[in-house]
Amino acid sequence: MRRIAIFTDDPGWHGKQLCLAFAEHGFEAEYASLTACRLQLDNNDLPVLVPGFAERLPAAVFVRGVPGGSLEEVVFYLDILHALQRLGVPVYNDAGAIERSVDKGMTSFLLQRAGLPTAATWVLRDREQALAIAELELRHGHYLISKPLFGSQGEGIRRIEKSTDLLWLTSSRGIYYLQRFIECDGDGYSDVRVFVVNGQAVAAMRRRGISWLNNVARGASCEAIDMEPELADLAVAAVDTLRMDYAGVDLIRDRDGVYRIIEVNSVPAWKGLQSVCDANVARMLVADLLSRYLGEPC
Repeated sequence: MRRIAIFTDDPGWHGKQLCLAFAEHGFEAEYASLTACRLQLDNNDLPVLVPGFAERLPAAVFVRGVPGGSLEEVVFYLDILHALQRLGVPVYNDAGAIERSVDKGMTSFLLQRAGLPTAATWVLRDREQALAIAELELRHGHYLISKPLFGSQGEGIRRIEKSTDLLWLTSSRGIYYLQRFIECDGDGYSDVRVFVVNGQAVAAMRRRGISWLNNVARGASCEAIDMEPELADLAVAAVDTLRMDYAGVDLIRDRDGVYRIIEVNSVPAWKGLQSVCDANVARMLVADLLSRYLGEPC
């Protein structure tokens, strides 16, 4: 039986769904942590050691998570992904896609240069300049969002609403990522998640937050929605710009009726989406990996 490595430190529901989907095609999937991998350059036959694959490299790698850590640690984890790809092991999403999307500054830059609608964004090192930008935005009636450059599930995000909030304006390891807050169309707080696989928007949902933060991990509810052509086209264009196999794209429709891209996630969760749509996301992802990269009939 051919074997697949799923890189994750928290397999949970998503890992189980992927294992079941791989098993349906005759593949055995094993969980492995990037923290336990190593380069062993005294071994020409197996220069990258993946836990559970001591005799032979996996047929392919599915990246379900990249651990945080110091700059050196994160670079090392990406080195492992790059090295596996150089050795002919398909990596899904690959290291380049993860680098372009995990760094919110680069994501925002690439989307803006591609002409896609996003929020006004500033990324900088100097605190005084960051405060000046925030003060000017508040003066013009705009709220501001402060985010970590790296992060997910709403961790470390603050909304700047008034001048006293500037006391809480902190950097993320020395870097300020500031984004104009987008007031969503309609009542309450909501945004849209579109799941894209191999250039196709395969499912979508609306997330309604109990506050301005719409993450499912933060208590947002999920609603099924019809896939509007505009939504599908924007999500696919964003994923194409970042050259990704698959992604979860988050968009907000602003008060002027314009959809704006706010996040592109290279290791998105889909449990909430799965609960409100008919499509089996894990099966779609596995079929795409196996057919495109391993030539399997799916």
